[in-house]
Amino acid sequence: MGDFREVLFYHSETKHYPYRFARSLGYLDWENQPNPFRFWEGTERLDLPLLKDPSHPYEALYDYGLVNTEEFNVKSLSKFLELALGLSAWKAIPGSRWSVRMNPSSGNLHPTECYVIIPHLGGLQGVFHYNPFLHALEKRADIPYELSQKIKDFFGTEGFILILTSIPWRESWKYGERAYRYCLLDTGHAIGSVRFSANLKGWKVKYLNALSDKDLEILLGFDRVQWVEGEEEFPELALFVFPKEVQDVPRTIPESIINEFKKLNFYGRPNVLSKERVIWEIIYRAIKETEKPRTEEFRVIYGNPPILNLVPSYMSAEEVIRKRRSGMAYDGKTYILRELFIHALDKTLPRDNYSPFDVEIGLPFVNLFIFVNRVENLPKGLYCFVRNEELLKDLKEITSSEFLWEKVFEDFPLYLLKTGDFREVAGFVACAQDIASDSAFSLGMISLFEPVLREEPWFYRNLHWEAGLIGQVLYLEATAHNLNGTGIGCFFDDAMHEVLGISDKTFQDLYHFTFGKAVEDPRIQTIEPYYHLKRERR
Repeated sequence: MGDFREVLFYHSETKHYPYRFARSLGYLDWENQPNPFRFWEGTERLDLPLLKDPSHPYEALYDYGLVNTEEFNVKSLSKFLELALGLSAWKAIPGSRWSVRMNPSSGNLHPTECYVIIPHLGGLQGVFHYNPFLHALEKRADIPYELSQKIKDFFGTEGFILILTSIPWRESWKYGERAYRYCLLDTGHAIGSVRFSANLKGWKVKYLNALSDKDLEILLGFDRVQWVEGEEEFPELALFVFPKEVQDVPRTIPESIINEFKKLNFYGRPNVLSKERVIWEIIYRAIKETEKPRTEEFRVIYGNPPILNLVPSYMSAEEVIRKRRSGMAYDGKTYILRELFIHALDKTLPRDNYSPFDVEIGLPFVNLFIFVNRVENLPKGLYCFVRNEELLKDLKEITSSEFLWEKVFEDFPLYLLKTGDFREVAGFVACAQDIASDSAFSLGMISLFEPVLREEPWFYRNLHWEAGLIGQVLYLEATAHNLNGTGIGCFFDDAMHEVLGISDKTFQDLYHFTFGKAVEDPRIQTIEPYYHLKRERR
């Protein structure tokens, strides 16, 4: 097991300060910008069909009861992967073109990769890499029928395993030592993107929390890959995707099945992403100290508080996913309805029977400290949305004694801490970025921290996944109501702690987010996502 003190050291060393940012190159080495797409060269490729979107109500993002269950086949898997992790558009200005995806990423650098292990479903079998540029599956291994049957028998249902991985170099090329944090946050966003897309197929998703990183490496054949130094790919987590009618599934895979994967022949080699790379040793140490061992499987019971659908959306669920964009600048004047503010925060509460938190990545440790800038009929000020009320007492004790902790609404865990205009503070703690002060509200995600890591150092990853997952919810809520969101990975950690009165590592700031009306740049052209494939949608 890793040393939690080393994990604390990584987190402390990669904090930003007004007088010093976390270490990075300090410039962008465009000659060595990593390829944002992984290609497994020398593999058999299955081009997936580009299909027209179905149209489910916006509420189906959360409520799988509104969706009919689809069978597992090439068509359903194609649409699932496209809406989860595919391209949503190309953007262009004279002399430059770049893609954007359904899942957001820090700096649009996309360290996250996806693999699916399909045990003889709908005419498909094998270990595949999903290539979002080609919208294709690259087959890395065949799975014998007998092994497929063992997997199905163990889970008691048809379904497939989806594994997310990270390539830290893609982030560290720009962000240096802080990049590992961004990889983890991006994984959280991808978990949400996968979960929402699965909901629209009538499928559930559960985190296989007992598996070790070494288990995942064996399942993917990574234990046999010769990586280019500095371009290594590290497993994050495995998810099991299965029909919603199935009540529950195991959260592990037996070692006997894992060992069967050692016998498989894996094909292909990873493409080279850059001509040259910079090795940030502190990232590799952090990855080592947060390595997940094999553990006992666990289940999380969140309860099912009623979901508050206070403000309708007239977009389909698929439109919401496709139209999500990060706002680059905000107008500094648009107010949002108080009902929408409550509606959006409510969707970040974990519930047993609603996506996306029913993936069960862990207990809810992250709570939201909110700078309310422009919300109708709500005083400007600093608020706290308590996502886990068992932490309320601790939050009161570790934050400023001047905070009011006045509950704003009955039966809703939103607390007013201090009234006043916090726009300047909100912008300052977000690395002096106006996007945090010009929005309707911005927030910091404050997580229980050192007590969690003392017990399980690898849970550093899960805490960031939770923050990223919250960010994904807020992105879709903003989009669904013709607004925008932006995840903010650049913030002055301890400056935010000082605002809140936090003086130790019991709780720490992990991520910021802003929500409001963005200003569009008329110079940027939008192009269809798969125009380069010249494959027509059917």
